[in-house]
Amino acid sequence: MAETPKPHTHSAFTRQRFGRKLGPWIKIGSGRLDPDGAEMILRVLPIGGFSGYVRLIAHGKTPPPPEPEPQRPGEIAGDEENFEG
Repeated sequence: MAETPKPHTHSAFTRQRFGRKLGPWIKIGSGRLDPDGAEMILRVLPIGGFSGYVRLIAHGKTPPPPEPEPQRPGEIAGDEENFEG
C-alpha cells in the first residue's frame, strides 16, 4: 500500500519582474522542508519575468516587504520617466 504523503507546511512565493523592477510577492504553490531536502508543488507561474527564484514561507506568515529599488544618480524618487535633454 502506498505511503500517505506528508502535509505541506509552507507556502511558495515568487516575485515577477517587470523590466528592471520586481513586483509584489505572488503565491505560486506549497511545500515542506525535511532534514534531507525540500518538496514543492508549484501550481501557477507568472507569465514572463519569472527568474526561477522561489521562497518558502511557513503557513500563516507573510513574505517580507519588498526592498526599495536602488536610486540612480540624477533620478528623482518616484519619477519613472525622468529624461534630461
